[in-house]
Amino acid sequence: MTQSEYFNRQIQLWGSSVQQSLEKKKIAIIGSGGLGCTLAMALGTSGIGEIHIVDFDTVSSHNIHRQIAFTLKDEGLNKAKIVASLIEAKNPFIKTVAFDMTFDDFKEMDNAYDLILDATDNLPVRGEIDKYAKKSNTPWIYASVEEFNGQVCFFDEANFQVFNISDHKPGGITAPIVMHIGSLQANLALRYLAGLTVVKDKLYYLYFNDEGELLTQKFGMPKA
Repeated sequence: MTQSEYFNRQIQLWGSSVQQSLEKKKIAIIGSGGLGCTLAMALGTSGIGEIHIVDFDTVSSHNIHRQIAFTLKDEGLNKAKIVASLIEAKNPFIKTVAFDMTFDDFKEMDNAYDLILDATDNLPVRGEIDKYAKKSNTPWIYASVEEFNGQVCFFDEANFQVFNISDHKPGGITAPIVMHIGSLQANLALRYLAGLTVVKDKLYYLYFNDEGELLTQKFGMPKA
């Protein structure tokens, strides 16, 4: 099997030169829970050359319904290592590296990336990702989910600190909204890495109203 055969549908979309450019891209996914699994599954088979996955957590039974990379036999194992192995089992043309550590430890390694993807579940860590990204002049994509709602923002110049940084815990999460928001996040990432237009520093808030209609609101984010 060749790369042209494996990535045939994307090559039809934007040509071989764009597809080949993805091989030189290197990204980091911070967290490999619900969002991280979805991001890894979507981007790990897109042609990106190298993906680093960061998570110190292990798989618990209550994770599995919405964290699509895991099965019951994975309970107790490190999430980042499982996801990295799964990607490489699906795509022979990628390099993955799993970091079994906290983001605080990871950022001390001072690695360079084309893009950072937030797949964490708390605002304080996202605040640290923003500081790290600004310091290293690296764009990053934020996402969060709760109940039937979710939000995504491609941060470039905007100030994440406008969020109320607190350790908020969601009241509950449906599995489909996690995959929906993760897919939106992955699409923004892939467009950016492929050199296509992406709207930056705008927060997309997606939610179902009381009538069950899916709505999207957009908010411009203030610059840092």
